[in-house]
Amino acid sequence: MSTWDGCFCLQCIREKEVGVVEDLGQFKRLVGEGPSCIFWPLQSVVGRLSLRVQQLDVLCETKTKDNVFVQVGVAVQYKVVTESAYDAWYRLTSPTSQIEAYVYDVIRSTIPRLELDAAFESKDDIAHAVLEQLQNVMKDYGYSIVNTLVTDLAPDSKVKASMNEINAARRLKEAASHQAEADKVRQVKNAEAEAEARYLSGLGVARQRKAIVQGLQASVSEFSEEVGGAKPKDVMDILLLSQYFDTLSVVGANSLILEHDPATVAGLQRQVGASFMTGGLEGGKRDLLS
Repeated sequence: MSTWDGCFCLQCIREKEVGVVEDLGQFKRLVGEGPSCIFWPLQSVVGRLSLRVQQLDVLCETKTKDNVFVQVGVAVQYKVVTESAYDAWYRLTSPTSQIEAYVYDVIRSTIPRLELDAAFESKDDIAHAVLEQLQNVMKDYGYSIVNTLVTDLAPDSKVKASMNEINAARRLKEAASHQAEADKVRQVKNAEAEAEARYLSGLGVARQRKAIVQGLQASVSEFSEEVGGAKPKDVMDILLLSQYFDTLSVVGANSLILEHDPATVAGLQRQVGASFMTGGLEGGKRDLLS
């Protein structure tokens, strides 16, 4: 009777990995990180599963409720459950394909119920729906879904351009409204300033004329008192002549031609004197009546 002697083989499993040991094609056990002895050649480590968190990026195209096609990018973070490594190895041939299929299913059943703007606002809700669906399904296959993220939601480039134009037109409209309001305030303020300036100018002219009249009255009174035999009419003639020459000097600066001879001066004196006398008689009548 002959006997067959086997040998022990030392296998090392890396950190955060689990090894699957088979005995002549039949599952034998799971081995953790570190060295492990197996009975070779009857037993062998047929596979290793990583226990680290992995990420699968899925890109899915679908359309929204308002018939806009969008590219939705979803990042699925998953890992193998140590206690369920047997299911993770034997029950699924390709876990990434399984995850992609369920992501497509959730995205293409959720996005078509939302309009484009609502889809942008509901990214967290979409990610939560994908997470719930995957957690319920993948736990039976030895996988734990850590998190799902909607990383991109991109409509067609023409749709992007039209949305930008709509926003730009709205902002231009708001800017034009603000500019019109600013112009209105500026015009109102300018009108108020002009009215105030004219009012103050009128006050200045009135005070100037009042000062001139008071000065003429004081000059006539002082001259009549200091010069004996001088009448107020003589003083007024002198003052009118002086004012006339001052007027000629101002007018001459503007290159205007006026008639100038002694008769003109005499006629001007008579006219001004008559107007002053008329004003004086009317003032005296008002004083008597009062």
